[in-house]
Amino acid sequence: MIDLNTATAEELDSVPALKAHGFEIVRCREERGRFTSLRQVDEVPGLSGKTDGVADQVTIADSP
Repeated sequence: MIDLNTATAEELDSVPALKAHGFEIVRCREERGRFTSLRQVDEVPGLSGKTDGVADQVTIADSP
């Protein structure tokens, strides 16, 4: 499982549904703060509606 709050852009790009969006996910995380739900990934530019099925590949750790 890849943690959305600690993964590098390269690690995020290894998830097929997130491929080529790793940099943008990391940028959004740095600008907006930690992800608290998987639904927030849909708010990343270019990913709206494209993240179905990622829940079995990514996670959001509880601790900061």
